[in-house]
Amino acid sequence: MNLTNTFGAQFFTSDKIKPFGLPVAILMLMVMMVIPLPSILLDVFFTTNILLSLLILMVSIHTFRPLDFSSFPTVLLFATILRLGLNVASTRIVLSAGHTGPDAAGKVIEAFGEFVIAGNYVVGIFVFAILIIINLVVITKGAGRVSEVSARFTLDAMPGKQMAIDADLNAGLLTSEEAKQRRDDIAKEADFYGSMDGASKFVKGDAIAGILILLINIIGGLVIGIAQHDLPVSVAAENYIILSVGDGLVAQIPSLLLAIATAIIVTRVSTSQDLSKQIGSQIGVKQAWLPSACVLFLLGLIPGMPNTLFLIGSALTFFVWWIIRNNTQTFNKNDESDYENNKDIHKPENEEDNIVSLSDIADNSSISMQLGYGLIQLVDDEKDGPLIARITGVRKQVSKELGFIVPQVRIRDDLSLEANHYRIRIGQEIVAEDKIFPQLLLAIPGDNAQTKIEGTDVKDPSFNMDATWIEPHQQARAENLGYMVVEPEAVIATHLNQILSKQAAELLGQDDVQLLLDNLAKSSPQLVSSTVPKLVPLNILTTILKTLLSENMPISDLKRILEVLASQNVKNMTPIELAEAIRPTISGLLIQQIAPLNSALPIITFTADLEQLIVNVAKQTGANGLILEASLIQKIVSGINTVMEKMQSENRKAVMITAPVIRRDLSHMLRQHIPSLDVLSFTELPDNKKIEVVANIGSEEEKN
Repeated sequence: MNLTNTFGAQFFTSDKIKPFGLPVAILMLMVMMVIPLPSILLDVFFTTNILLSLLILMVSIHTFRPLDFSSFPTVLLFATILRLGLNVASTRIVLSAGHTGPDAAGKVIEAFGEFVIAGNYVVGIFVFAILIIINLVVITKGAGRVSEVSARFTLDAMPGKQMAIDADLNAGLLTSEEAKQRRDDIAKEADFYGSMDGASKFVKGDAIAGILILLINIIGGLVIGIAQHDLPVSVAAENYIILSVGDGLVAQIPSLLLAIATAIIVTRVSTSQDLSKQIGSQIGVKQAWLPSACVLFLLGLIPGMPNTLFLIGSALTFFVWWIIRNNTQTFNKNDESDYENNKDIHKPENEEDNIVSLSDIADNSSISMQLGYGLIQLVDDEKDGPLIARITGVRKQVSKELGFIVPQVRIRDDLSLEANHYRIRIGQEIVAEDKIFPQLLLAIPGDNAQTKIEGTDVKDPSFNMDATWIEPHQQARAENLGYMVVEPEAVIATHLNQILSKQAAELLGQDDVQLLLDNLAKSSPQLVSSTVPKLVPLNILTTILKTLLSENMPISDLKRILEVLASQNVKNMTPIELAEAIRPTISGLLIQQIAPLNSALPIITFTADLEQLIVNVAKQTGANGLILEASLIQKIVSGINTVMEKMQSENRKAVMITAPVIRRDLSHMLRQHIPSLDVLSFTELPDNKKIEVVANIGSEEEKN
């Protein structure tokens, strides 16, 4: 914001002005309608009214989006009241002193009356009628219809927009503060268009009131001038009609300006440009200007036509086409030059560039993302690439959930990939890849979506759900049909969020653990120094934490983890056994992510017979792991999958609860088939947590 805008904002919101300005102005409007005003004050108020209307129109033109002028409906109300108050005050003067001449109501009304109608009051009446028709029939009626439709569609689209915000929040693409701000913006947008639907009626009513006030002034003035002041009919008509028409024109011109401002606001599309730049960028299409110049040139050659004007117009239009064409060619050459320069980076300039160095083949980044050349725009700073901000939000969210700082994501272009493909690596291993369309939006059907929307059908890369890539102009329709519409950068960010959560154990290293210990040492120095490395070496602690992360167990409460380790006989226990000993202490961190504090935790259990069978098998196999018959594993997995799908449709998640002796082996076996399943033991359930048994695997009901 520049200095002028800052000063203006500070001036109009100053604590010295704000408590008194608006109430005093409203009181002045009331006084204006009751107490007769001298003509000099009437001139001042009419000039102020015109100035206010011009200011509102200019602000409307220079806003980037309608919500930038969210106070417009209220400002429109005050401006309308001001104009009607002036009409009342001027009518009083016209009827009471109009017999004295055309200057009875002040210089402004006299000037408009004599200059516009040029001494012919019949012409003035027709000019006034034309202004009323333009204002009432064309602009006000159209703006009212647009306001009504915009309000209805904005309200209809609110559920879809709320779903999109919730999806971004759950995916870690938004913080809670950002989600709250976006919800507030949606609510303000609905309130704004609802207010505009009603505010447009002010303009319509004002135009109708202008017609009635003109008739009252003319008829009342003629009656008063002839009956009370004994004026000849011609003199009375000249005086009162000039005054009435002048008064009507002074009021209708600001009214017309406000009607135009209303139409601009309700037809405005939110962009990063003001109205003049937006229109200029969109009509500056060279393919449109050259045919127009040719048509004007042909019209200029037809005998009987104003040939000179048409030929001049054709020349000017051709000149505009020539300027647009040159600017377009310059822009394209700059793009090609940039592309060639980028290509030259990868070309050897001399023999030394033919040498392959270790940096060319080694990439030590923990997380990397390769993008096809068609996706470079998503990370281009000059084009406000949104992907970087999304990835930063994902890293923050996942870091909070897991309890350690997720490494930075290195983003590089890869010409070996197809244009719209991307690839995610953890270390050197490719863990995910897919394809998106940067110019489209991904529509994911919700529970209530029954109508199929046209587009490119795909599978959502994060959850393997049916989805459709649609054009941006289809977004409102898709949301009304029950689809959740997601931007392409959000698709990649959600996929990355899922990958980071799954691969958390691979992201944690000894350096990361040391940073956590150094941070904890600031508040608990004795605990850290007595535990690491005296009881547990750094490499063993890292293995324990990686074991916890491999089963989605957060490690954010490192203090309690060290306290548990300090109480164990660590010399006689393996890292896996130590991780199992820690789990009951920190299991609440995982449970609170699944079920909020005051809601019950959905759990899946085994029947007593089935669980005892698994325990017996585990005792027989010992350290070899849990070995069950393939048919039994298939039945267990099928039963759990059925329950998980049902819970997912209810937007809930259930956990598997089993005996501590088989928890580890059972989790290892089941997560190979159901990666999203969390397996807890009975000892890991907090005493104060309510539970809800949603399925009992192995029972007759489950089999049916």
